[in-house]
Amino acid sequence: MRTTQIFYASSLYGAATLAAAIDSGCFGPADRRLLLVANNATTPETTLSLDKMPGFRALRDRFDGVLSWNETIAPFHPGGWAPRGDDIPLWERYLRQLWDLGDDRIELAVESIQVNPALAIAQLFPEAALDVYADGLMSYGPTRSKIDPLVGERVRRLFHLDLVPGLQPLLLAEFGAQPQIIPAEAFVKVIDELSDAVQDATDGAVAAATGATGATGAGEGPALLLGQYLAALGIITPEEEETLHVRMVKGAAALGHRRIVFKPHPTAPASWTRTLEREAAALDIELTVLDRPLLAEVLYRQLRPALVAGCFSTALFTASTFYGIPVARIGTEPLLDRLTPYQNSNRVPLTIVDALLPDLAAGAAGTPAEAGERLTGLLSAVGFAMQPQLRADLRPAAERFLSSGGDSGVWRYFKRRRLTVLGLPGGLPVPRNAAVRRVVRRARRLKRAALG
Repeated sequence: MRTTQIFYASSLYGAATLAAAIDSGCFGPADRRLLLVANNATTPETTLSLDKMPGFRALRDRFDGVLSWNETIAPFHPGGWAPRGDDIPLWERYLRQLWDLGDDRIELAVESIQVNPALAIAQLFPEAALDVYADGLMSYGPTRSKIDPLVGERVRRLFHLDLVPGLQPLLLAEFGAQPQIIPAEAFVKVIDELSDAVQDATDGAVAAATGATGATGAGEGPALLLGQYLAALGIITPEEEETLHVRMVKGAAALGHRRIVFKPHPTAPASWTRTLEREAAALDIELTVLDRPLLAEVLYRQLRPALVAGCFSTALFTASTFYGIPVARIGTEPLLDRLTPYQNSNRVPLTIVDALLPDLAAGAAGTPAEAGERLTGLLSAVGFAMQPQLRADLRPAAERFLSSGGDSGVWRYFKRRRLTVLGLPGGLPVPRNAAVRRVVRRARRLKRAALG
């Protein structure tokens, strides 16, 4: 029987991660390898899909064919469509015919299995072997929602980059998925290929960013600032994010950087760029804005930045761990308090960056702190507080960590009300009055039911 491997990706970073996994032998032999791409942008018609992005041709030869999920399910949106249970056999038959799969044995590798379209794809091939590859720092957090056991129990392995050496992913551990590291050298090699593929298109921007001599006053390359467009996620307002970018520029300038490159999120408003340009001019800073859809890692190779700064982007850790570039964070502490709901999956990347990286606002930059027992304990406690029903096994570790005291800075990673409802150390004391205690217990039960 012929074996066909189908790899689903929605971003160039995801496709590069898959390419590195394939190159390093993470996946067994197959008769065919197909890349299934999905454009999950709010308006896909106005946004490039990953197979149309600069550099994709460097990844293309890993696959025997490229399929479009958007075209397959049109006119539905990839993020909002899922098959009805009774229709799954019909859809599988349709896809096998459309994609010329016949009676092939299917093996799937998907990202973000908790949500569509990855979840829908896994459901449509109920007999397929299933692997998951991690989308950055979120892999170190718990699964964001309950997954149908008919899908979750099929997951064999969780492939991930070793972004935080010494830290184990929590993602899908409730199903016994085995974490497997994608070698860093394989990922860096893929990034080199991507960089070479887009070199002609970025030469002008790189020259403008580095200047004729490449001098920056604080290192050999410019400072690279990463925008995330957190306002689009509802985490902060557009005005607050614009202010955050200005603070990045001021922080880099305070460290002595006279050349700064800003990489905005592709969907960020153009007005933010104009604000930064005015701020840079006032500080006598040479600012270059790179508005092409390029991976930050490609810029690391081309720009050789002396600093990479941002809020809580995964790219901060690829910069430090894989390229040895000094990094700094900014604006994380207020977000820890404002991020809602508590189980928001951005909480884990935010916690890791806040706990390990130097604070640009304090004039610091450098390498991340080592991930030791303290970080493991912290993430176990945060993971349990985020998903107490899915990861009830983490309660003992959470109680040990929270009861051990530690420095006062630990408590900013938790909500006092959350600790109280879950009966964890650090929560408000429960009154001794029996009637009041019954009310509190009932409130806890209702809260847990709502979280479920």
